[in-house]
Amino acid sequence: MYTSIWSKYLPVIKILMKRSVNGEQKLALNRIDFERAGTGRKAGYKFIIEFTNGKVGNLISSSLLASHLATVLQEDEIIKQLLQENNYEVSLNTKFQLLIKNCTIAQAAVLAAETAEA
Repeated sequence: MYTSIWSKYLPVIKILMKRSVNGEQKLALNRIDFERAGTGRKAGYKFIIEFTNGKVGNLISSSLLASHLATVLQEDEIIKQLLQENNYEVSLNTKFQLLIKNCTIAQAAVLAAETAEA
C-alpha cells in the first residue's frame, strides 16, 4: 500500500541518511500521497523506527506506514549497509516531516564527553 510511495522517496532518504553524520536530517513529504493511499484522513501518520545493527529495534507492527518504510529501507543494498554500520532513528511527525537521526554519532559524542570529564 505505502511501498510505492516510500520507493519514490528512497533516493532522497539515502542521501539524508549519509548526511545524518553531520546532524539530524529532515525531509518534507507530500501529505496527499499518503492520504490517497491510506484508509482515511486521520490514519495516524506518526511513528518512530529505531534501527540497531541493521534491524528494527522497536515494535512498529501497529503502523503499516512504518512497516512499509522499514521494508523498503532494508531491501536497498546501500541503505542496508548504512543500517549495519550505524544505528538510526527514523521518525515521521504530524507535519509529514521525516526525521533521520544517526544515533551512532550521538552515542560517540556522549562517550567522548564522558571520557573528557574523567
